[in-house]
Amino acid sequence: MSRFVRISTDEVYGDLGPVEPPFSERSPLAPSSPYSATKAGADHLVLAYHRTHRMDVVITRCSNNYGPYQFPEKLIPLMIVNGMSGRKLPVYGRGENVRDWIHVEDHCRGVLVALERGRAGEVYNFGGASERRNIDVVRAIVRALGAPESLIEFVPDRPGHDRRYAIDFSKAAGELGWAPRFDFEQGLAATVEWYRENAAWWRHVQEGVYRKSAEMIAGWSAR
Repeated sequence: MSRFVRISTDEVYGDLGPVEPPFSERSPLAPSSPYSATKAGADHLVLAYHRTHRMDVVITRCSNNYGPYQFPEKLIPLMIVNGMSGRKLPVYGRGENVRDWIHVEDHCRGVLVALERGRAGEVYNFGGASERRNIDVVRAIVRALGAPESLIEFVPDRPGHDRRYAIDFSKAAGELGWAPRFDFEQGLAATVEWYRENAAWWRHVQEGVYRKSAEMIAGWSAR
């Protein structure tokens, strides 16, 4: 039987206080929102299949991703494309929420090594060792764009918004030989440049071109 890799999220752990140690694979699952609760439920289901039916499964949990081709509703690409367009940069609350940022290529390497070398029935955390407040990330993007900070606009916080995520990836480092390669500042600068050079892609996404294509494909397949 082929291995099943379940790609989960650090959100299943809930949130951390300012000085609490990072989440490890032994941290209890305490999701804060219906979204993260469904993720935790899927993790339990996968592990139950391993225990009951000996299915070969591995679960990966990672922190916030960033990099090219990220959907523009997410924090980093939204701030980049809005900043380039001269639109407001909406930041939840006062931007004090802390996230551990991992470049998408580091995450993909983690999934691959978990597939190839992970132990059946195990969970592996992947993080970027790059904790940052949201407001600091947004200000770094503003500087990279040469945009005015007056574009930053604080908006009401969203319900169940977790305060802080941080990932202990020592298990993945020890068992799989994995570690993040991207420095956040360099990775963010490269990401900003990618969105500068690929405006046609994100404009098509914002305009919903991909939806029209999906509808056309669905129409053809239904004939």
